[in-house]
Amino acid sequence: MSARYKAKGKKNRLVKKGKQTRWAPFWTVPKKYGKGKRVHPGRHTKVKRSWRRTKTQA
Repeated sequence: MSARYKAKGKKNRLVKKGKQTRWAPFWTVPKKYGKGKRVHPGRHTKVKRSWRRTKTQA
């Protein structure tokens, strides 16, 4: 994976995986849990993955 030049398809897949691991937007918290609830936006992110913990098949 540490090639100097990455194929465009592989790079696009890696970009998508990187986007999936971000926190949900802050405005989704009151939308999902109600106005007064203080919850971390990372709690309702769909896919949780770290480059240390879980590897991808990309």
